[in-house]
Amino acid sequence: MVENKPTDGSLVRISEAATKAGVSKQTVEYYILIGLICPIRRPEKRGRYFDARLIKRIRLIRELNETGLPLREIRETYLRRAR
Repeated sequence: MVENKPTDGSLVRISEAATKAGVSKQTVEYYILIGLICPIRRPEKRGRYFDARLIKRIRLIRELNETGLPLREIRETYLRRAR
């Protein structure tokens, strides 16, 4: 998976990203684990960071999954173009 680069200067940690996206921290961690999202790594800081683009992607995944689409189909069909 390709490492993401921040799109702007406003990066947030995983807990805040989860809150802004309307999901739990565990859900975001699961999305990372199965390859739906890739957080931004900052060499000068520890941890995983998220920008507005990644938060929007988490929301999209959640909305598609709530319509009944399995996460595998979301990854293979809808997110393939986003890379």
